[in-house]
Amino acid sequence: MPTDLTPVIAAATRWLSTAYPPPSGALNRALAQAQAHQAATLAAFLRYPTDLDVQLLHLLAPSGSERLDRLTGSAHYSDDTDTAWRTWVDETVVSWAACLLADPVLAARAHQALTATEHYAQAGHLQRLIHPGPRDTDAAALLRHPDLLEGIAALHRLQLVELLDVKGAGRS
Repeated sequence: MPTDLTPVIAAATRWLSTAYPPPSGALNRALAQAQAHQAATLAAFLRYPTDLDVQLLHLLAPSGSERLDRLTGSAHYSDDTDTAWRTWVDETVVSWAACLLADPVLAARAHQALTATEHYAQAGHLQRLIHPGPRDTDAAALLRHPDLLEGIAALHRLQLVELLDVKGAGRS
């Protein structure tokens, strides 16, 4: 049974990058995608902390992007043949990633909590998420905008806050 979260992380990254696009330019696209990837990675590792959790995910399948698409007004085009990735989108992972992108304090706490997962060694460097530089912030202006992310972040923020046991984090 697979214990790899790569398809879920890639789908969440792509969904976030598509829903909250960066300003034009290859560097902006790369920086925004790196931040979305780091947020999706951290969220997925926290959501599925053990290999058994990942195996169950593969057995039961992620939720897909339909509800997220409706909430953000993303349109599905009938001539778009590249939609298979949307089946790998996990709503909770995307919601948690949105929370982490919008709230640096919550992201730092989540990064600390990562040590309690079996995936800690796989997480890699999360610097762009935890301590974004000015260029990172400019490249991900929409991706990190708390008001724009609120509709998605609010879906599962309470679960993340409870998991991290953070007092007063997030919005009411």
